[in-house]
Amino acid sequence: MSARSDVLKWVVAALPPELRQRVATAGIEGADLKIGVAGASWASRLRYQTEPLRRAVSESAGVEIKRVRIKVVHRASST
Repeated sequence: MSARSDVLKWVVAALPPELRQRVATAGIEGADLKIGVAGASWASRLRYQTEPLRRAVSESAGVEIKRVRIKVVHRASST
C-alpha cells in the first residue's frame, strides 16, 4: 500500500490549481480514495473532479480505486 504522503501528492497533481491548496489529507483504504478538504464549499467543488481524480490516482498507485470519499476536515492552527 502506498504511503499517505504519496497519495496526497498524486491527488494534488491531478487537481486544478484552485483546488490543490484546499486538500488537507488523502489516503487509500481498501478500494476507497479518502480525501479531507478544508471547507464545505471546496468539498462540493472537488466532487465534480472525482472521476478523473479516481482514474489518475488509480494509475499512479497501481491499484483499482472504486470510490472517492470526500469529507471536510479542519487544519490545525499554527498559532
